[in-house]
Formats: sequence, structure tokens, C-alpha cells
Amino acid sequence: MKIGLTPEHTSAVAQSNASKQAKAAAPAAQEGAKAAVALAGAGAGVAVTLSKGAREIEQGGRTAADFDAGRVKAVRSAIENGTFKVDAGAIADKMLANAEEIIAHSRG
Repeated sequence: MKIGLTPEHTSAVAQSNASKQAKAAAPAAQEGAKAAVALAGAGAGVAVTLSKGAREIEQGGRTAADFDAGRVKAVRSAIENGTFKVDAGAIADKMLANAEEIIAHSRG
């Protein structure tokens, strides 16, 4: 908040700026959409090769290896019965491992 402005003034200034930005962005978005349509029309008849993963998704989504339906049913039942236990230690370990991986990738 700028010095000397009340919260009401700050909110009004922010709304005014947002409105101006939205009005300025609209023509650019329309031009981008027109360019995308033009490119799509120009590329008609061009061969496209899909990766194995993309082909699997296109052919029906998930495969049997993606999840264990029996395990999902058991967890759902445990949650509904109130017997599902959360292993906080396992969750914490996984969060730390993920954080370490993110940090390693950002440095590398």
C-alpha cells in the first residue's frame, strides 16, 4: 500500500489498473487466436507422429498398470469406515525426498 492511501483508495486503484490491463490484453489475445487458426489451417495434411504415451492416452486413457483397482476399493472402504490410518512419517519422508530432488534439479 502506498503511503497516504487508505485501503479503500488502494483497492480502487488496483481495480482500475486491472481493468486497463484487461482491455489492453484483449486485442493481443484475439490476434493470437487468429494466428493459431491460420497455422492450423496451413498445416492441414501434415503428418504427425505421436509418442507411445500419447497413443495410449488417445486409445483409451489409462492402462491396467496405471493403478490397482482393488487397492483403490480397499482404501475407499477404509476411508468410509473410518479405519484409514495416515502414516505421517511416510508422508514427511516423501515430501523431504521430493524437496531434495527439486533442489538438486534447480542447481544442476
